[in-house]
Amino acid sequence: MTIELGARIPSVTLNVLKDGVQAITTDEIFSGRKVVLFSVPGAFTPTCSAKHLPGYVENFDKFQSRGIDVACMAVNDAYVMKAWSKDQHVPEALIMLADGNANLARALGLEMDASAFGMGVRSKRFALYAEDGVVKALNIDAPGEFKVSGAEAVLETLGD
Repeated sequence: MTIELGARIPSVTLNVLKDGVQAITTDEIFSGRKVVLFSVPGAFTPTCSAKHLPGYVENFDKFQSRGIDVACMAVNDAYVMKAWSKDQHVPEALIMLADGNANLARALGLEMDASAFGMGVRSKRFALYAEDGVVKALNIDAPGEFKVSGAEAVLETLGD
């Protein structure tokens, strides 16, 4: 079942690569903060690398000026996420989350089976906005589309 507006982000452990792989919980990411979490089907994939992540990099300051943190998630390991962040010139404050086993994607009800493409279980392309761990906005793209989860669409959803 897909997470709904007003629901609390489930408590799940993800990974980031800082000085080695470090565990980080959704509670640490979302508690007491305003956060946009966007998820891509895979690091280094065409739309994700050409449009999705670059849009958040380009608009990062707009989110920060509103007091909103930004996190990117993919069903990849922390090493891939770190390499992708370097490749895409991601600001250090934009959190690159590795959901290697799709635990958060599943907990949110936003996983998809990409086995037909040799990718196994992945996350759907989506963006959510949460305040103190409670979902206030949720934009989910239809399979194969990139319309509502990009940075510009999320900024528009959030308004002024």
